[in-house]
Amino acid sequence: MEAAKAEILAFCESKSKNKSKFYFNDFTKLFPEEKSRAVKKILTALIQEEKLVFWSSGSTTMYGLAGAGKQAHSEGED
Repeated sequence: MEAAKAEILAFCESKSKNKSKFYFNDFTKLFPEEKSRAVKKILTALIQEEKLVFWSSGSTTMYGLAGAGKQAHSEGED
């Protein structure tokens, strides 16, 4: 679990120059051997640890690094 968390955070940080939010499917591609439910549990754990944030537009759900991106700045999260 800890290795998977580190891999997700490294993935987000490596892409942070271009993207601040990621779709759930972006993370399932990191773990093709895992079921989507297992990946969801890892993401949920990172959200509970406040390392990732959950963002929803109502129709789209995305994940991002806590305090990163335009949305975070406009909502005073930085």
